[in-house]
Amino acid sequence: MYKVFVNDKPLFLTNEISKETDFQLFLLESIDIEQLIVKIFQNKIQKAILYHPDESEIMKTLKAKIPVNKAGGGFVYNKKGEVLFIFRNGKWDLPKGGIEKGEDIEATAMREVEEETGVNKLRITSKLQKTYHIFKRNGKYKLKITHWFEMFSDFEGTPHGQIEEGIEKVAWLNPEQIKEALTNSYENIKLLFEEKEKPMEKLASPIAYRSGPESK
Repeated sequence: MYKVFVNDKPLFLTNEISKETDFQLFLLESIDIEQLIVKIFQNKIQKAILYHPDESEIMKTLKAKIPVNKAGGGFVYNKKGEVLFIFRNGKWDLPKGGIEKGEDIEATAMREVEEETGVNKLRITSKLQKTYHIFKRNGKYKLKITHWFEMFSDFEGTPHGQIEEGIEKVAWLNPEQIKEALTNSYENIKLLFEEKEKPMEKLASPIAYRSGPESK
């Protein structure tokens, strides 16, 4: 299953159908994806499911219906265990941006972190999940697939936002500050933090759980 956000509303792509749901159901193969997106942006649809019987074909089918932008982003820790955030367009976010020609996605993620925040001395410690969201640029809707990487930096200078990208603030946030920031953030970013917390919850609880599968 994939969770794609449209105007911060969830669009689930799945090969399973639940009988008890308040989501509107559509067939991925035949749906006019642009019309659906417009209705979500107009708040005519709040939650939707796109069904395809073959799980292995779901993302391929979606990509055939909408242009794709590939991006890389960083979930960056410092020595204090704080996480690097940016503040842009009135919301807290994590640094990320589009891939450039000839670049691998890990290099994209590190370059974007450094460009958007001024933080360097980065090293990737693990690959995290991808996030998916749909945005509009130059009159066209596009699917952004962001590849996230956990990073560490022993940078000790003062972070600074990339003005030309509209970044107003850059800050290292501790766990309590992160909780507050996430109340004014994007659903994709909240999802990243939820997924990172799951392994710790599993270790702390004797009850097993099932784990599931991003605006610049």
